[in-house]
Amino acid sequence: MDASIQKYQAFVRTVELGSFTKAAESLSYSQSGVSRMVADLEREWKVALLERGRAGVRLTSEGTRLLPCIRRVCEEHARLQAQVDELNGLQAGLIRIGTFSSVATHWLPNVIRAFQEDYPNIDYELLLGDYGEIEEWVLEGRVDCGFLRLPAHRGLETAFIERDELLAVLPEGHPLAERERVPAAELCEEPFLLLEKGDNTVVSEVFERDGLSPRTRFTTWDDYAIMAMVECGLGVSILPGLILRRAPYRIAARPLEEPAYRTIGLALRSREAASLATQRFLEYLDCR
Repeated sequence: MDASIQKYQAFVRTVELGSFTKAAESLSYSQSGVSRMVADLEREWKVALLERGRAGVRLTSEGTRLLPCIRRVCEEHARLQAQVDELNGLQAGLIRIGTFSSVATHWLPNVIRAFQEDYPNIDYELLLGDYGEIEEWVLEGRVDCGFLRLPAHRGLETAFIERDELLAVLPEGHPLAERERVPAAELCEEPFLLLEKGDNTVVSEVFERDGLSPRTRFTTWDDYAIMAMVECGLGVSILPGLILRRAPYRIAARPLEEPAYRTIGLALRSREAASLATQRFLEYLDCR
């Protein structure tokens, strides 16, 4: 969607609901994103559209004058988009996807290949990030849909895709690699390489549930860096099983004694409001 139309919609919904927070919930954007879009309009047009106060927002005289025009633009854009989709079907379009590395490496190539066989003229934009970044991109409309860890922001529509088991990752020949299952407590006796960033604490939660504390020597969000360091004997780790598929490192992966998982899902602001290309793309996720 054109960025200007998004700003117009944000302004109209804020006026209708009387607050940035309610507008953000309605549009499935972040509150800061809606506030920023309205501020962008005010800066671009050099007029004050809203008066902000503790009780919410209300129109200025300039905003009152411009609101009917902006509302008509939004309505006409919706009609235009419906006509374009009907005329073109899926002969052209762009799908913007937020994803993290293991999904981009092991799932998306197969999904896109299957989709392209039926719709060869669709283009793609992939943005790589962590779960929090991807969630924010979806909320702000930067991407059409995003893969992330569930549960996600309550303002998003989500669909469960797969439970991905977390595995102990060890150097080849390590004594723990001879075990069928590895206790988390024994990983705490080794130098630990932690895959984590911000609020993405799925690995730390494995230890916290048992009241354990690993001897963390290195923290990163790059899972390939973790595997390379494990191969060099710098420590042990826990990684999602998905990223370990076809891993180009001499490492051993073993299930944990008490199994742990991350739940992978797909999120979007609204399936009903998504572009036709995005809606059809979602139907191909089983091809992964």
